[in-house]
Amino acid sequence: MADGGHGGHGAHAGHGGGHAGHADVFQRRFWISLILTIPIILYSHMIQEWFGFSMPMFPGSNLIGPGLGTFIFLFGGAVFLAGGWSELRARKPGMMLLISLAIGVAFAASLATSLGWFNLDFWWELALLIDIMLLGHWQEMRAIGQARGALDALAALLPDEAERITATGTETVPIASLRPGDVVLVRPGGRVPADGEITEGEAELDESMITGESRPIEKGVGGRVVAGTVVAGAAIRVRVVATGADTALAGIQRLVEQAQS
Repeated sequence: MADGGHGGHGAHAGHGGGHAGHADVFQRRFWISLILTIPIILYSHMIQEWFGFSMPMFPGSNLIGPGLGTFIFLFGGAVFLAGGWSELRARKPGMMLLISLAIGVAFAASLATSLGWFNLDFWWELALLIDIMLLGHWQEMRAIGQARGALDALAALLPDEAERITATGTETVPIASLRPGDVVLVRPGGRVPADGEITEGEAELDESMITGESRPIEKGVGGRVVAGTVVAGAAIRVRVVATGADTALAGIQRLVEQAQS
């Protein structure tokens, strides 16, 4: 997870950008659909009857609901219809297919009322349903993008290299080559490359990105340190006890990935 984690950093960023793009699509379609929903509601005979008001009529005003409602269905509902069709083709029904069926039935019912089959008004319900679905998916994509951003921040905590103690001194190695039992030197301002135990020295460690603790924590010989934390004050030697997917940082990354999936 070391080099692999850094190598995957770009991939995570790509995913985050993709989700951000999806959020923008849903956001734009939501606001446009919401604005067009307002006249549909105002010119709904059902809404006017409920709240006791009337709107000025003009030639074509009776087409506001069918016209704008159809546009919202095709524009705002397009992402759901396309997603539902993809799920249907893949024979993997999911949320998009359910939403597609819901707005499809609502559109058919609204169209039937305009053709005089029912003495009801459904266009405002169709528009609001699509607005709510767009809003929900916009917020979901935002949350996923934020989770991806947190994942990128966690991946960036790991250094690319470490100073491993040898019989003749130190050698700079990729952290992917570290193994449990290796002893590494972490200088002031450097990041701990793997989970381990201090074997020599005392220092304050900034673990805020891992634990949320705002103040540095002083640790000495025998103290446990976590990959990605920052050493301040003095250099320490750390015996590696966990690397790669076994580190606490990797565990946090997995939790973030599970939360956004």
